[in-house]
This record gives sequence, C-alpha cells and structure tokens, in this order.
Amino acid sequence: MENILPIHLQEIIFGSSESSISKQISRMEKEGKIRKIAPRIYSSNLDEPVDEIIRRNLLRILGNLYPGVLLSHRSAFEFQPTKAGHIFLTYTYTKKLTLPGITLRFLEGHKPIDGDNAISGELFVSQKARAFLENLQPSKNPGSTSKCLTLAEIEDKLEQIIRVNGEDELNKVRDKARAIAEELSMTKEFDRLNKMISALLTTHSSNILSSPLAIARAFGAPYDPGRMKLFEGLFRDLQKQEFKNRPDRNTTVSSFRNFAFFESYFSNYIEGTVFEVDEAKQIIETNRPLAARNQDSHDVLGTYQLVSNKQEMSLTPQSPEALIQMLSYRHKILLSAREDKNPGQFKDKNNFAGITSFVDFNLVKGTLIQSFDLYNALDHPFSKATFIMFVLSEIHPFLDGNGRNSRVMMNAELVKEAQSKIIIPTVFRDDYMGALRKLTRQGDAAPYIRMLQKAQEFSENIFGDDMTEVQEYLNQCNAFSEHTEAKLKIIKR
Repeated sequence: MENILPIHLQEIIFGSSESSISKQISRMEKEGKIRKIAPRIYSSNLDEPVDEIIRRNLLRILGNLYPGVLLSHRSAFEFQPTKAGHIFLTYTYTKKLTLPGITLRFLEGHKPIDGDNAISGELFVSQKARAFLENLQPSKNPGSTSKCLTLAEIEDKLEQIIRVNGEDELNKVRDKARAIAEELSMTKEFDRLNKMISALLTTHSSNILSSPLAIARAFGAPYDPGRMKLFEGLFRDLQKQEFKNRPDRNTTVSSFRNFAFFESYFSNYIEGTVFEVDEAKQIIETNRPLAARNQDSHDVLGTYQLVSNKQEMSLTPQSPEALIQMLSYRHKILLSAREDKNPGQFKDKNNFAGITSFVDFNLVKGTLIQSFDLYNALDHPFSKATFIMFVLSEIHPFLDGNGRNSRVMMNAELVKEAQSKIIIPTVFRDDYMGALRKLTRQGDAAPYIRMLQKAQEFSENIFGDDMTEVQEYLNQCNAFSEHTEAKLKIIKR
C-alpha cells in the first residue's frame, strides 16, 4: 500500500482493514482532500460527478472488491454497462448491488477456467467461446436489462469472425465451445450455437437465423456492414434535400457526342490516362488507337463508346441482378484492351488507394445487393446519380476502371431523365477527390453533395454542335488547367 501513497494523489482509494491506512484515509476525508463515493471506495477527485468517476474506474473497482469475479455474458463482449446501467458478472452468489450510476448483476456460476483472461487485478473476462455459450442461456429480462445479447447480435458477431478471419476461425470457436460446454454442463447452449454456426457456413438450414447480416452470409451474399452504414448516412442526407432540375441542353446527336467526347477525355484524365485534346480527337475520329499507346487509347475509345450511345446511357438497373450485369458489361467495354485487369469480372483480390482499403473482394456482390434498396428508394435523378457513383467508388468492385465505371453509371441516371450529365474537369479533380475522401473517412456527405452540384451547374453549360466552340468554352472555364494553376469558373451560357 505504501507504494501508491500519498493517497490524495489517487483518483480511486479502497478502504483497508489495516489500522494505519484506515486512519490515514479517515484523516484525509476530514481534511477535505478525499471523499467517499461508494461503500469502501474513496476518491481524490472532488469535482467530477461520482457516477463518471465510477464508470471510468469500474474494472479496477470490480477486480479489487470482488476478487475472482468474471465479466461474463453480454458484458464479456461489451466491456461496459448496458444503456440501463447494468453490468453482468459470474461470481459465487446471485445478487444485485448498486454503485452510483451502475447496477452490478452477480450471477452464481463456475469460476474462471483455463482460457478466461485476467484483465484488472483479480477480475477475469469470459473467453470468446464461453461468452457465446453464456449469451445463449435463457433470460427473463428484455433489452438492456437482459444478461444476454439478442440472437441477431450474436449472429452478427459470428458473421464478423468469418468476414475478418475466415471460416476456419469460426470452426475453432465452435471446437473450443464444444469442450467448454462439456466442462460447464452447457450442452443445450452449445447445440444452439452449433446450429447457428452451421447455418452461417451453409451446412444447415438458415431458417434459424434472424440477423440480416447473418442471413445474407448464409445465402452466399455476405456484405460489408461498415460500408452499408456509410451508404445509409448518404441516403438520409440525400432524402432531406430538394435538388434543382437541370434539363440537358445537348438535344442534337452532334451536341450529345461533343459532350461525350469531353466526358470521356476528362474521365480518363482523372485516372491518369493523359492525352492532349487533339490526340484524343484523333483516336475518336479514326476509331483507331495511337500505335505507341494502344491500351490507353482503348480506354478513351471504350469510355466514348459507352457515353456517346444515348440508348445505352438511358439504361439504369431495375434490380440487384441487373445492377451486377450492367456493371460487368460496361466494365468489359471500358477495359477491353486490358486483359490483365479481368474486364467484366469482379476483383479477385483486395485493392487500395493510399491508406484507404476498399470493400473486401468476398463482400462485393453482397454489398452491391444490399445497397440496391437504398438506391431504388431515391427519387430525384441527381440523388440517384450521386448515390450510385459513391457506392461504386467505395466498393471498388473491379481491379481497375472503377472511377470511370462509377461516373458512367452516375451519368446514366441523368440521361435517363433528360438531365444534364456531369463532367469532372481536370481543374476540379482535387475538389472531387477531396470530397470523396471526406465522405469515406469522416462520413460527412455535405461536401460531396455540394461538389457534384457545382460540377453539374458547370456541366449544364457544356453544349453545342460546334466542337471548337465547346472547347473554347472549356478553356475559358479553366477546365484543362491543373488545380494548382487555376480555379474552375462557371460561365453561364
């Protein structure tokens, strides 16, 4: 005890049976240097609310006052009190005790076993396999007063094990749970757990599952829940707003194709496929690649082939299956000259951009399928375009060509409803990429939505049958400049 003195420097001080320590604590309390905050618990923190002090030091308190206690059931997963302020512990008796702001729920049960970990003093926590079994015990109380997680929450945790570490890891948990069930007489709980795991691994009927995430896994379409949360946030922000209608002014065939040329040019430039405008014109006009740059030339040709075809660009997906087919078809055209990138095939390994990792290749189809309902619920073409573009950018379903494909899908939503398509000019690339990163990393959709609104406001002025005249307008707007050289100007026409 002497090693932690002086007492008044400790936020949490425990009562002692030692006479000298007990007297010192009593004196400090009388002098106002410490205060009693709960039975046998004192604190030198005289300012903060008692319940906050207790919560912050809860694990240390439990380990000191109840040696050998086991953090169990839902608390073994959550490591904090429930919303109702309950924390569940396996001990030598069943009892309910209260500390300021927290209810301690002691449940009589088996002491810690091999594999249960000590986390603070003599406080232990149930190992993962034991915690799953505990959470499948019967519980009379509902919600946040229940010692058990819901079945859906348990299924989600099992699914996460597969998603992060694969099926072998889940089988290891099952094997460990089987041994623990025999030791602790929890065979009924193991039987339930075994059926859940079998359903997730599609070796047993999926009818017993209740979690959407687990059901998707059982049906062979696992998805990324973190990305779905991000998509749901964007969906809500889009639903809250009213967006301006911007009718497409490229009503003639030549005008539509002129826009498509610059759409293809800038979409490839953004991805690092850089040509001079005259070189790009030569590729499109002759329908032949430049000899020295065959693959890059085909990238421009493939993009133009799609975006200049008004019939193709008027098609949007009406089902998750149609979305997958459309993505594959358009990607095959975009990257037709890059066989090493598997044109038309979803990625077979994970891809990254800097520190950003995109959706795991095993979760691509499932995440696309899950996102479709949100996409389909949006009404305004700008909303649908904004949503589908971000979803595809974030999932990154292919090894390459994801940016171009996402912008094709975005503009198809606008063409279908006779709205102005969107071009991201070179000078605006940094704004575009920055807004995407902010939404990805911070969940902030506002800059992304504003960025595309500005891009569409600019793009609605790009029209005309005279290619030279359109190019001159783009020059006046600084469209071909780097972002370090100029800012995008929007000049009304």
